[in-house]
Amino acid sequence: MSQKDSLVKFEKVDKSYDGETLVVKDLNVDVAQGEFLTLLGPSGSGKTTTLMMLAGFETPTSGEIYLEGNPISSIPPYKRGIGMVFQNYALFPHMTVNENLSFPLEVRKLSKSDIEEKVKKALSMVELQDFGSRMPMQLSGGQQQRVALSRALVFEPRLVLMDEPLGALDKKLREQMQYEIKHIHERIGITVVYVTHDQSEALTMSNRIAVFNDGKIQQISTPDVLYEKPDNAFVAQFIGENNQIKGKVKSINGTNCVIETENGEEIVSLKVNVSSVGENSTVSLRPERVAINASEGEFENKFDAQVKELIYLGDHIRTRVKVCGNDQFIVKVPNSYKGSDLAEGTKVKLSWKASDSRALDLR
Repeated sequence: MSQKDSLVKFEKVDKSYDGETLVVKDLNVDVAQGEFLTLLGPSGSGKTTTLMMLAGFETPTSGEIYLEGNPISSIPPYKRGIGMVFQNYALFPHMTVNENLSFPLEVRKLSKSDIEEKVKKALSMVELQDFGSRMPMQLSGGQQQRVALSRALVFEPRLVLMDEPLGALDKKLREQMQYEIKHIHERIGITVVYVTHDQSEALTMSNRIAVFNDGKIQQISTPDVLYEKPDNAFVAQFIGENNQIKGKVKSINGTNCVIETENGEEIVSLKVNVSSVGENSTVSLRPERVAINASEGEFENKFDAQVKELIYLGDHIRTRVKVCGNDQFIVKVPNSYKGSDLAEGTKVKLSWKASDSRALDLR
């Protein structure tokens, strides 16, 4: 993506607070017009610092950030024309909902009629058109967050930044708001850069996800590619539930390799992040890719296992087994499974395809 095609561009951006330790390292990323990009990572990974630099609350130590092709590192936040949504809503408690939304428009010196029209439009986007006269304290947490979102959209910014905006909500409301924000983004086509540490939230809402760790982007791609084709062991472990078995590369054959586990078993896997025989590796495998007591199918990997734990989770049974020396190996068994032999302590056969397991770096 060229600088002309992207709305936002980070070019060789570093950030240090103490002049020694870099919290963001050599960041190069483009955000397309209309894209929903999520910055995902654990605490201290650099994702929030990246967002704060884009907002203008932090300044890059080196490198440059571009907005519509123009450098913005020296431009103060209020002149960037960027909407912002925070986790704590940041609503003015002494103002009504209408007054909260009117404030950024009054600062921009719009006429009274234009302000009324834009406030009405913004509230209808989040289905709160009948709540304009209420005070923030009279609203639920979800309603307050919708007001905060509409305030960020009311002046029709070219870019909206969201810093863990759903973190204060309960699980059910958080999931509901994920879909609401996703649908608003799709409906009006605004560009969003979103920060979260919740990987399911990122998978639900994003066009692309940038996975951060130790100040660097480990991988940036669409949700399906990140989940199905992680580049390294950190991404595999951080995105979704994942089985990891450690071993060494015994042989390499084209796109596949054989990993000898610590207990001497041999796993045929895709060669992703290993290059030579004898190299340490982590085999990555999603729980839903494992077949249990399969009667047919072409599987390169077949192992004896013992069931250690069964947990009923509604749509599937989370089955923990011991296989290849790993007693924390998880298999997601559909609740429609009719095998009478699935019980704690019993022996089972596990099978999976080489194409579903990935030989990655050792973590």
